[in-house]
Amino acid sequence: MFPLFSSIYRGISESHLDAVVLLAALLVLSAEASAKQPWRLVSAADLPAWLHVSGSHRTRYETLDNQFRSVRQGGDQMLALRSILLTELRLDPLRIGVELIDSRAYLDDSGTPLSTTMVNPGELLQGYVAWTQRDVFQVGSESTLRVGRLTLDVGSRRFVARSLYRNTINTFTGAEWRWHGSRGNHLQVFYTLPVNRKPNTATALRNNDVEFDEEHGEVRFWGLYYDFGRLAAGHRGEVYLLGLDENDAGQRPTRNRELYTPGFRIYRPKALGHLDYLLEAAVQFGEVRATTATTDTTDLDHFAHFEHLEIGYTWAQAWMPRINADFDYASGDDNPRDSDNERFDTLFGARRFDFGPTGMYGPFARSNLLSPGLRLNLQPTGAVKLMVSYRGFWLASDTDAWTTSGVRDRSGATGSFIGQQIEARLRWEVVPGNYRFEAGVANLFAGGLMRDAPNSPDNGDVFYAYTQAGFNF
Repeated sequence: MFPLFSSIYRGISESHLDAVVLLAALLVLSAEASAKQPWRLVSAADLPAWLHVSGSHRTRYETLDNQFRSVRQGGDQMLALRSILLTELRLDPLRIGVELIDSRAYLDDSGTPLSTTMVNPGELLQGYVAWTQRDVFQVGSESTLRVGRLTLDVGSRRFVARSLYRNTINTFTGAEWRWHGSRGNHLQVFYTLPVNRKPNTATALRNNDVEFDEEHGEVRFWGLYYDFGRLAAGHRGEVYLLGLDENDAGQRPTRNRELYTPGFRIYRPKALGHLDYLLEAAVQFGEVRATTATTDTTDLDHFAHFEHLEIGYTWAQAWMPRINADFDYASGDDNPRDSDNERFDTLFGARRFDFGPTGMYGPFARSNLLSPGLRLNLQPTGAVKLMVSYRGFWLASDTDAWTTSGVRDRSGATGSFIGQQIEARLRWEVVPGNYRFEAGVANLFAGGLMRDAPNSPDNGDVFYAYTQAGFNF
């Protein structure tokens, strides 16, 4: 879909140094830019008001020492490229949009665990028709109906999200209706078929083969979300209900999940000189099977829950220091031998903002997890932001799996302590609105489960680092 990017970056595979030089050159060019407003293609090309074109390109180099995943050994690296191009015809109140994505991986080692979260070349990300109507149900309100292939953000984005850090993005085929009231309240309703990304075989992923994504009518995902707007004393509140109903489709076996996830979020927005908080909780019930095997026909009763608590304070001083304490709990399956399943399912959510970088790393998800943490944010200048965080990680159930690694001790004898993570990140808006540079590291110090579980690779502490540069136009 984007042969120019492909031809440029195939040459990068000769050495790591070439990737570093490319990033450095981008930063130098960015630093020399003097535009007071972000550069935009629509303005530079003097496009008519009814035609909107925008996009982005991001280059990220990742390296990982000591795999944490079961049966994996050694280290890995990857150069992840993501290009996005959106074109919209804006014929108020009608909009027609087409968004393309090209996500590729290079420099990967022979054992790098590539997946559809990293590679999705030459694909239709969105293709929709949208209609906007004002004063529906309330004077001053605005509502928009979109139909087609869509990306979705819902509430906190913990269960449904258009991924930002990850190299690929979840997409859905169906319909979404958003209503914005005049008092800041907001209603969102959607009914969709999740799209399965391709390629999905090891060889095709490594070759960045172009295969068109597809959805199946046997997998349906829907939701209702309501934001109450501003409440008393500046508080905010939201409620939601999400539903997932899936059956085996074609050559894609599933766990036949029938899940319902009601939840709420209440919070006080961040503000200088004020204490803020956030509490989100959800329960999950329905039926699910233990595996995706076609021979597994036993439906397990499913009941699980998730809680996230955050308390923070931002000082009205130079560098605007902010410190916050976090706590996450996502239930796990207490007994792998009974007819019940208590492992929380994270659905289609993003996790980078809670648990650290994903990409080749991403050791934690909202399933069978207990994790307290502390985070410090600093802003030395208007263009530079720094973050340092510490988190500890335990299994909620020591007989259930550390889901993202595959490591498990069904007896529970190894215990529940996974390890401790320290993360640091720098974000620099080199040219605000156009060029951003970002770099980060994360170190996961191995706990008892990582060292002693029966199928643990026992590689010791895990170190991950990345640098990335992004351009928006």
